[in-house]
Amino acid sequence: MSVSFFPAVHASAETVAPAVQLTSAEKRLRWFELALVLALTIGGSIISAVAILKYGASMAPPSSNLRWVTSSFHEIFGFILLGYILRRRGRRFKDIGLRWSWRDVAVGVAVIVVSYVVYTRGGRDLWLLHHALFGTFPLAPRTRDLFGHGTYLMLLQMLINPFYEELIVRAYLMTEVIELTGSTWPAVLLSVVVQTSYHLYYGWWTALALGIQFLVFSLYFARWRRALPLAIAHGFYDIRSFIHLL
Repeated sequence: MSVSFFPAVHASAETVAPAVQLTSAEKRLRWFELALVLALTIGGSIISAVAILKYGASMAPPSSNLRWVTSSFHEIFGFILLGYILRRRGRRFKDIGLRWSWRDVAVGVAVIVVSYVVYTRGGRDLWLLHHALFGTFPLAPRTRDLFGHGTYLMLLQMLINPFYEELIVRAYLMTEVIELTGSTWPAVLLSVVVQTSYHLYYGWWTALALGIQFLVFSLYFARWRRALPLAIAHGFYDIRSFIHLL
């Protein structure tokens, strides 16, 4: 992980100061809206991930085209909900970091490389720590046990999902928390914790390894406030997983 992320987060005034002065009532409303968006968009995923963690992969929803169509509709309406919340305040998706540029596409490739290196090294260290503590390497369900075989409708859902996650649990969540608290670090921490929580179906140790990757994403957003490179990087990992399911 590049240590240059850390001083940059502290040095940038726009990332640590609220964009506007808010009354107590306005702050309460925005905290409520944030909680509402998270509950309606990823609350069910957290419950499902915890159930699979506790009871095993048999608790995963059956793999079918219906599952992927339902997931796609859920995420599309999640976009609509987020768009409504932003529009109510006179904002658009670009105001929380979703802007198109070829430069961001190139940066997305760089984010893939950095996050992959950090994830593999961090995951290896976690595996070695587990072995040192318990004498075994951690067990995790296979991706195929959780998602079944790849289909075209699964691919459609995986093309939507990177933008869905990165806009909601990164761009929107972090922008709101930074503006409401005046601090970057609670935003980084909350984003990582929330995103890691609905990946617990992989088991504690794999989810923690993914959390290291999510930390890279959150630190990037805290510094540059651009969501497209993160959606591209996230999409790369989703498509890579899809190929393994074919």
